[in-house]
Amino acid sequence: MLLHSKLIHPDINGVLGQAGHHSKVLICDGNYPASSKMGPDAELVSLNLSPGLVTCAQVFSALVTAIPLDAVNTMGIPDDDPYAKHGPPPVWSEYKNILKDAKLDLELEPIQKWDFYDSVMSDDHVLTIQTADQALWANILLTIGCRVN
Repeated sequence: MLLHSKLIHPDINGVLGQAGHHSKVLICDGNYPASSKMGPDAELVSLNLSPGLVTCAQVFSALVTAIPLDAVNTMGIPDDDPYAKHGPPPVWSEYKNILKDAKLDLELEPIQKWDFYDSVMSDDHVLTIQTADQALWANILLTIGCRVN
């Protein structure tokens, strides 16, 4: 399900063009176990060029121009994780700005870490885009919506 977009990656466009409503796309950071935590029929596209290139936010910025979205889920930080005391990760602010700039009326909805993995490993998961992002807690799961025009 594609919209006119800035996205030019042929493999990503191919998977997204075949995906439909409720399909899930994971943009994962460099720490995510991309090869072992994915849906049974999902495709893996590795964009991890070198540490920090590309980032999840860069990929997200391209994808919001390419697909309609119903939901945007981040990986929730467990209360017992040392990072939890720092508040939301800075990258989440970047994601909020991307949604705002794209004029999408969506909120970031955290899914707790282990439930996040389960969501990714569902039959609805069609694509993982692996980045080399070094930001902590940068994983983001997108649910494709319906094209209305």
